[in-house]
Amino acid sequence: MEKKRRDFIKKLPFGLLLPGYVLNSFSSELVSMDGLSAGISYDYNQKHIDKLYKNAIVIDGLIIPRGWDEASFRALKESGYTGMSISLESGNLNVALKSLAEWQKRIKDNPDKLIYATSAADFVQAKKENKAAVLLGFQNATMIEKSIDNINKLYDAGTRWIQLTYNERNLLGDGSTERTNAGLSDFGVEAVERMNELGIIVDLSHCGRQTTDDGIAFSKTGACFNHSMCESLHKNHPRAKTDKQIRAMADKGGIIGIICLGYMIGPELGTKTTIETYVDHIDHAVKIGGIDHVGVAADFAIQGLEATGATRENWYVPRLTRFKSSYDVQWPPWIPELDKPDRYLQVAKILDKRGYKTGDIEKILGQNWLRYFGEVLK
Repeated sequence: MEKKRRDFIKKLPFGLLLPGYVLNSFSSELVSMDGLSAGISYDYNQKHIDKLYKNAIVIDGLIIPRGWDEASFRALKESGYTGMSISLESGNLNVALKSLAEWQKRIKDNPDKLIYATSAADFVQAKKENKAAVLLGFQNATMIEKSIDNINKLYDAGTRWIQLTYNERNLLGDGSTERTNAGLSDFGVEAVERMNELGIIVDLSHCGRQTTDDGIAFSKTGACFNHSMCESLHKNHPRAKTDKQIRAMADKGGIIGIICLGYMIGPELGTKTTIETYVDHIDHAVKIGGIDHVGVAADFAIQGLEATGATRENWYVPRLTRFKSSYDVQWPPWIPELDKPDRYLQVAKILDKRGYKTGDIEKILGQNWLRYFGEVLK
């Protein structure tokens, strides 16, 4: 039944999904979700790709905004982003509410650059106005503390996505590097139910294997992996998702954002792990989950790691103690073409060379996130 419902939605003109907004007002090729997949296939041509990218809705599944400053705004302008999900400090409830308030103020103080996003329509509006929509959320659920009602407080303060666990266990379930594999607790199941009721995205990116399976199963709406990769291509990494999980996620309407961190994509950066490897993960996720369920995600500052001053001493060395050896943290951690603001233009070039249709490239760049937001956010 769920699959039939999604198939029906995909065939509707996008303007019916977002009343009052017509995507072809800024791109003659963005007519409907069904029409997108019927785009024309081109040989690689820089002018064509530049135009495609300029017209596309581009959404980053995860940006880390710590230290956001004028350089961040400059990078945002260079990026061509329509919007992004940003990861705020979770810690406890007070820390989370303070972080939400700071970003609400930043958005309010920069109305010419940013739009506070609570729906898919806000991303469409951002594209029309040449701004960036910001979806606020957290990479852990520790700020829920011991009260399900705190989820309501977080929602009212602007939260629209929550990752159920980070790498370690919390009250909701086991993380990806936890010794055990217990899955969601009763409290975790209750939290998912409340998130569904409110319209908060259930993210499972750092969750353990069983917690991931449980999150997909118990969520009434599609859960997502907003920054992850394919276990079939990077064996035994705790953060990767299996083919079975990718398929189950997609079957319920979810999406996987392929992470740009190089050492998450492959074990030999600079030699065997390149931007082509990144697109290999997109290819595989599309093969397993379908073209409508794959997007992009950075998992670092919008400028890139090198531009924000990441060094072996201040970035790599601390992670050797913060993360278990199974993470296989490497230095440098980035893929050069992805460690700069126009990273997804570079991805679009590779997708085009590999024969992806125009409409399918647009789906991966952002239309799939837009579809997902339209189904999950209330």
